[in-house]
Amino acid sequence: MLTSLPRHIGVIMDGNGRWAQLRGLPRVEGHRRGAERTKDIIKAAQEVGIEVLTLYAFSLENWQRPEEEVATLMELLHFYLTTEIADLLGKGIRFRMIGDREKLPFEIQQVIADTEEMTSSGKGLTLVTALSYGGRDEIVRAVRKALSRGLSPDEMDEEGFGMLLDTAGLPPVDLIIRTSGEKRLSNFLLWQGAYAELYFTETLWPDFSKEEFLFAIQDYQRRERRFGTVTPSLRLQ
Repeated sequence: MLTSLPRHIGVIMDGNGRWAQLRGLPRVEGHRRGAERTKDIIKAAQEVGIEVLTLYAFSLENWQRPEEEVATLMELLHFYLTTEIADLLGKGIRFRMIGDREKLPFEIQQVIADTEEMTSSGKGLTLVTALSYGGRDEIVRAVRKALSRGLSPDEMDEEGFGMLLDTAGLPPVDLIIRTSGEKRLSNFLLWQGAYAELYFTETLWPDFSKEEFLFAIQDYQRRERRFGTVTPSLRLQ
């Protein structure tokens, strides 16, 4: 019996730097190619009917990378949000960010807030970008929210705690995909992905195609899950 279509897919987009190095290119070129690939996967997710797609774009640990590389990543983010907003609106995509936005440059914070507001009425795919994000950090920030609101232990349960996380209101993650051959979560959606199915591939992110994305969904559907929600099944050729 096939498992139903995942409602929420998380993607750890890994391998941009290695992709560039294998071709004798600067690491920043790998990030540029990776950004182009991201658009293809977003389009595929929307075509299939995925409700939520969460992309791990920039972790808290990434702040420790060379200054030039970090600056390029911020420029790519700014460029994408300022140039692709019309397309997002036209397709009904709703944009949302998770992570510690206070660590981001002020102009990036503004662009993110504007994009979230402008796409808030979208009824299609919810595109979540994890920026300056760490799963442990998210949980710690949620605990701090609970303490600051004076919540007592008796008032706290899993559902209530979930509403304090950055992903409040979103369904749990059903499938987590990681590219580049690494087989770990790297601090990504630790709470939300407690029962997620995992799909690992050797493919580097800039080479991760729509076809492999759909194959990952098929692989997910072939698994028998004991947890999850009932959603329509996807039949792929």
